[in-house]
Amino acid sequence: MSDKTTGQGPAAPRQPIVAVLGHVDHGKTTMLDRIRSLGAREDRQASIAERESGGITQHIGATEIPSKLLNDLCAPLIGEKFHSSGLLFIDTPGHAAFNGLRARGGSLADLAVLVIDILDGFKPQTEESIRLLIEAKTPFIVAATKIDRIHGWKCKSNRPFVQSLPKQKDGPRSILDEKIWALIGDLASHGINADLYTRNEDMRNVVSIIPCSARDHEGIQDLLAIIVGLANAFLLDQLGVKNGGGARGTVLEVKDAKGMGRVCDVILSSGELNQGDRIILASESGIIETHVRGMFRPRGMSEMRDAGDRWDDVRSCKAACGVRLLAPNLNEIIPGSLMVSVGSDDDRKEKEAEVLHSSTSTIKTASKGIVIRGDSLGSIEALAAELTNTNAKVVFAGVGQVTRKDIRRAKINEDPLNRAILAYGSIIRQEIRDDAMNEGIEIIEGNIIYQLIDELITWRKERKEALQNDGTTPSIYPAEIFVLKNHIFRRSGPAVVGVRIRSGRIKVGQRLIRMNGEYIGKIRSIRTDETSHDSASAGDELAIAIEGGIVGRNIEEEDHILADLTSAQARMLGGGSLDEGTKLALEIICSIHRKNDHFWGR
Repeated sequence: MSDKTTGQGPAAPRQPIVAVLGHVDHGKTTMLDRIRSLGAREDRQASIAERESGGITQHIGATEIPSKLLNDLCAPLIGEKFHSSGLLFIDTPGHAAFNGLRARGGSLADLAVLVIDILDGFKPQTEESIRLLIEAKTPFIVAATKIDRIHGWKCKSNRPFVQSLPKQKDGPRSILDEKIWALIGDLASHGINADLYTRNEDMRNVVSIIPCSARDHEGIQDLLAIIVGLANAFLLDQLGVKNGGGARGTVLEVKDAKGMGRVCDVILSSGELNQGDRIILASESGIIETHVRGMFRPRGMSEMRDAGDRWDDVRSCKAACGVRLLAPNLNEIIPGSLMVSVGSDDDRKEKEAEVLHSSTSTIKTASKGIVIRGDSLGSIEALAAELTNTNAKVVFAGVGQVTRKDIRRAKINEDPLNRAILAYGSIIRQEIRDDAMNEGIEIIEGNIIYQLIDELITWRKERKEALQNDGTTPSIYPAEIFVLKNHIFRRSGPAVVGVRIRSGRIKVGQRLIRMNGEYIGKIRSIRTDETSHDSASAGDELAIAIEGGIVGRNIEEEDHILADLTSAQARMLGGGSLDEGTKLALEIICSIHRKNDHFWGR
């Protein structure tokens, strides 16, 4: 490949941007945790997955894998030394609600890894991810994860799959083969030819399936080798660094960093950015032009969301990479929009139009409906998309903190079921909370979209019942629940445990929290023997299925947990007549929530 711009021969290829997509809980973030920990001691392995809200990726993250590590790991698999520029992995949210944000992640990618649990197979977000990849014409491979769950499969840490397969017994090998053929069939139904990578002789036209275990570090080298091999074989023209056009990137997050003030985390997808360069970005008020005062890159293989103080000060950086920018006037920058560098000879109007277009929401608003706020374009688009399944319309959607204007927007709704503000990851000042309470506006906030939607549905149902019954007949109550010893029937997906209701009442669909306020999940079903129930009361011993619950992670035997309420439900119950046990459970729940919101439930 020759560099037509300079005429100086081949240009060094930039490192590929690799998006990781797939169904929630199929192991995307855990797999990247394992990749980052390659060569590190076990006790130093970073675990983004454990720190994500609800164990679910909420924002795009970025991790650079250096070329030396890739070359050292992958060369033994192909029998020769090859040269890689490194890889920049983008970890995209896997929940169904994140279509908008995941599409932005996909649009940045040169390659993609579609993660599929080998035992679970295709799921709704698997289908959506394939659709996005086909629409974006992004080449991809399939990581068939969790082979350690195959009955009889013996994993060995850091062993390539190609070395592991001959060591397995006939039984687990037969199960693996059956599951691989099932994946091949599912992919074929979408018009995609695929095969196990060890027998794939046409990797340009046939998608490779790489079995692996993130938990036991098996097959990770195979995965990296195939990614690097595909990039080297088929993407060199696309990855060639050309002069001209300036730097271009996508804003991941704008936040305050200790000792630096307001900073902007960016994925630089093309060009070179230097300290002092002038850049344009999209803000809530329009185009902002500023200049780069400082640049910082995450040290080693640190994840941008979790780098802490592990940042290196740099004066220049080339695509593709994740970089933190220090610059004036970053307060209103819109996450998810473009950042573009500008020079004196550039067509500035064309670049400004492109940046503004990148900040425009695709949400269709109505004359009446719910107000939504989020911390990025992706989150509000995701929230709006999920609301369409609840028959709720959106009157306004914005990025940033909740404002008094939002309260006025919510207040003018004639329908009392629309007098609510959904806030995903947004800052809510105390005076805004006070105003909302005084105006009778419900603020529902959180960091997991499906929980926000569940709370909205519950609030609207309770609000409707309160209006019909004049607020005298609540249908949901708090409860204190004891998890019985030796009564773990399923550890996850959903967790099924035996419990005793110590006080209050529980109901299907109700949220469960720990005594410290940590969210566990929601009640999916209530059963005694073969009988299903909608609810249960104090003194009952039965089994409950907990969607989102994982025994050993957020729930244990002999735990005391609580059936939670919304602020509106607690407020309704506060003036009613309750038995002593239910009253105590309500007091505990109120004390937990009021640590963060003094007026919760009042």
